[in-house]
Amino acid sequence: MGQAQTNPFPYSNTNKRYHTYAYYLQQTFGGKCAKLPIDAGLTCPNIDGRCGVGGCTYCSGRGSGDFALGAEHSVTEQIRAQRAMLSAKWDTSRCIAYFQAHTNTYAPLDKLKDLYQAALNEEGIVGLNIATRADCLEPEVVEYLAALAEVTTLTVELGLQTVHDDTAQRIHRGHTFADFCQGYWALRKASSKIRIGIHLILGLPGEDAAAMMESVDAVAALHPNEVKLHLLHVLRGSALALEYQRGEYSPLEKEEYIRLVADALERLPADVVIGRLTGDGAAEDLLAPMWSRDKKTVINAIDRLLYSRGTYQGILYEKNQPEQ
Repeated sequence: MGQAQTNPFPYSNTNKRYHTYAYYLQQTFGGKCAKLPIDAGLTCPNIDGRCGVGGCTYCSGRGSGDFALGAEHSVTEQIRAQRAMLSAKWDTSRCIAYFQAHTNTYAPLDKLKDLYQAALNEEGIVGLNIATRADCLEPEVVEYLAALAEVTTLTVELGLQTVHDDTAQRIHRGHTFADFCQGYWALRKASSKIRIGIHLILGLPGEDAAAMMESVDAVAALHPNEVKLHLLHVLRGSALALEYQRGEYSPLEKEEYIRLVADALERLPADVVIGRLTGDGAAEDLLAPMWSRDKKTVINAIDRLLYSRGTYQGILYEKNQPEQ
């Protein structure tokens, strides 16, 4: 029998030994959904001065919205343009509107309602993904998100990156882990229907493998619905780029990153969806590591490593749980 038939991981119908986003979409919507990145023209409290200026040291000028069409276009225009572009290769009858650039709950509630509703008004939009910061969840916004989760599949993505406050200060994150937990639990208590995703970055300055796994273990304890694992990229124009050019920061090597991802997957609960195993950086802005451009090779190597270890997502998490 092949690897798919002998795969011990329960949340898979392929050879994948982790809970892929594709598997989640299949179980939830019956198949793939096109994800449409949107730049809503919002900013960030770490840029406009509320908690800092300049953003996180690794942040691109577009606040992770490098693949969105641009805020000069309306939400409706962005969705329609993205669908038209993707429809030549993919089925776009089911789409998720992804408010990705900057902090997408950092605006007056009325403006947020207009933005989100514009997306939901488009035919075939089956869900919303809203990327934000846990320190930008005012009570009235959380209440509205809970109501929104009653009418669509809502995922709120929270950038954590690390649980270590010293690292967060070094990368100019602008909030502590305690701040993050306050926002996380506000969402969790508001509605069980809100899917919560957490972003973690591997390879942050000053962190060794043990420190990174401490962040993974803390996220596992929170037990979110989804986790995105990112490789720290050095992007042109970022503060991190200056550190890299001065020789003050060295990115992870490919083999090291592959090993760290496998270690992280083993620690995360099996039912947590893995939304990403490595990040994207616009090719024209990427300074390092250049090996990250070959995502397929990296993902295939992670698959092979889990298979060679005889492990899968959650195997260490299961062992660390107290007996009932």
